[in-house]
Amino acid sequence: MTTTCFTRPTFTSRVVPVIVLNDAAHAVPLAHALLAGGIDVMEITLRSSAALAAIEAVARAVPEMQVGAGTITRVADVARVVDAGASFALSPGCTDALVHAVRVAGLPFVPGVMTPGEVMRTRDMGFELMKLFPAAQAGGLAMLKALSGPLPDVAFCPTGGISPDNLADFLALPNVAMAGGSWLTPADALSQGDWARITRLASEATQSAKNVSI
Repeated sequence: MTTTCFTRPTFTSRVVPVIVLNDAAHAVPLAHALLAGGIDVMEITLRSSAALAAIEAVARAVPEMQVGAGTITRVADVARVVDAGASFALSPGCTDALVHAVRVAGLPFVPGVMTPGEVMRTRDMGFELMKLFPAAQAGGLAMLKALSGPLPDVAFCPTGGISPDNLADFLALPNVAMAGGSWLTPADALSQGDWARITRLASEATQSAKNVSI
């Protein structure tokens, strides 16, 4: 079975901003603001009508930014995000049809899991990196520590409940490759075009990640 998983070497940041954009015009300045703070990856979720245009804008104008599509839940989403220029995709879950679609498209994909059984099934599909979502409700740090024993060959990107207060704790776990969160791009900062604030938040998260020793 061919492994279709997220290619980690394509970016350096261990912090993945989870972004809801309501105005595609904000996408490019946001990408530059994140890059200035040391983050070279962004997950633009398909939770707004502006998402695809935002992904396309970043893919065209900011090639040094690895722009991914989040909240991929249907087969039809795959072709849409590939056409927009997304370099990877993430989902809150995992279905056979979705996995088949990303394999056919050759799109690096991070499937979502919440239970040990889901982790095992998704691993059997060929994935080694998974999105633990929602991380807080799934058990957070304690769940990830528990999974590391019986499933040591799987890495996670926990999302949902990650904050500046617990980011370092998550990144310190050996089975956490990266962590995602929405605190890096607050809605009010986006609406006001406060890119300096976003750069500051990105810089703080980047420094927190650098301070972690695994």
